Amino acid sequence: MGDAIADVLNWLESRNDIQSLRAAVCDLNGIMRGKRIPVEQARKALEGKLRMPYSLIGLDIWGEDIEGNAQVFSTGDADGLCHWTGRGILPVNWTAHPTALLPLWLADEAGAPYLGDPRRALARILDRYAALGLTPVTATELEFYLVDPTSQRPVGPVSPVTGRRLDSDAALSIDEIDDFEAFIHDIYEACRMQGIPVDTAIAENGVGQFEINLNHVPDALRAADDAVLFKRTVKGIARKHGFAACFMAKPYGERAGNGFHVHFSVVDKEGRNIFDDGSDQGSDTMRHAVGGLLAAMAESTLVFAPHFNSYRRLRPRSYAPTAVAWGYENRMVAIRIPGGASAARRIEHRVSGADANPYLVLAAILGAALMGIERELSPGEPTGGEGQGLTLAKLPPDWASAIAAFETGPRVAEIFPAVLRDGFIACKRQELNTFALNVSDFEIETYLESV
Repeated sequence: MGDAIADVLNWLESRNDIQSLRAAVCDLNGIMRGKRIPVEQARKALEGKLRMPYSLIGLDIWGEDIEGNAQVFSTGDADGLCHWTGRGILPVNWTAHPTALLPLWLADEAGAPYLGDPRRALARILDRYAALGLTPVTATELEFYLVDPTSQRPVGPVSPVTGRRLDSDAALSIDEIDDFEAFIHDIYEACRMQGIPVDTAIAENGVGQFEINLNHVPDALRAADDAVLFKRTVKGIARKHGFAACFMAKPYGERAGNGFHVHFSVVDKEGRNIFDDGSDQGSDTMRHAVGGLLAAMAESTLVFAPHFNSYRRLRPRSYAPTAVAWGYENRMVAIRIPGGASAARRIEHRVSGADANPYLVLAAILGAALMGIERELSPGEPTGGEGQGLTLAKLPPDWASAIAAFETGPRVAEIFPAVLRDGFIACKRQELNTFALNVSDFEIETYLESV
């Protein structure tokens, strides 16, 4: 790590325009939290001497402490050590003054990983793959909406070219991509500076909705880093161009939701894809991985759909799944096996919304797949279409049911450490209770004098 630290310090020395840094960890909601530090403190942060409270990981979506959180009240809100993740310097050029991000993760006083950190949860799963001589190769697809930041409710942005507000769907429209070329170009440039492997960009189904794919990488921890950094980058570049970028699962009730699809295969020590047996169906190992994914899916749904709004996306006939099912070249089910050359045989997991935490999502997916591989779990028969006429297990239909399923699920208990599970459950229960106390305008308009 010494050479890597020297490389970062040398880079900073060459950038006299950077006077401050952002030192941050990723919390359970996927939000980066930390400090603005003078550039002179870079060595301190890189050498693991910066401190932040453990409770920072478990704040609710509004940044409030969790009531009764043992990390706050029984320990006096103790600090942990912040270790540098080793990711190279991450330049930020969309702020008022140039800066850079130093990504950190938490450790205890003895230097051992703090297992309540979501990045640590994924690292633990990857250690289990490595012990078997296996490496997941992972790619992500993230959808988002551009919206007008001056509006109280989400509305389409004004086209920089035509001057007209977007008000209709434009799936795969090249004209819409061209209209927002300056914005998309700046995303690609910022991603290049940060080493985020962006691939194709398309205009998606919704008004002002886009999808940008990230390339496969043989390091799932880096893939999750890339997804977290990508979301932050898109939001920053959007503001620079006078827009807001929205990764809510369902910002418009009547339009397409924002998905976070994960593609993965697994290679052995010789670099062979263990999902490939030369056929269109894929190997028995691939099907066992699917079996694990299906077995853990219902109790993992809280990870894939962690917010109140998430469950507006998981509706029938919405290209978002509601049933625990899999199929070949079928975008209507939760687990899709894409076609193409057998050497590229992979699994696509389609449950997560773009509002989910990438570290937790990849930990849940890869942990469940490994469980299926190790126990040779059967996925049952593949499903065609939406599975009409079949009796299929369902995902939890609402947030409260998903919290309960996660809390009692034996499979998530094998995937995630207890301290993280407890923190995540407490966070989601507090958020659920807060929503329950807030009566919407629509409820008032509907019931005030009619009941």
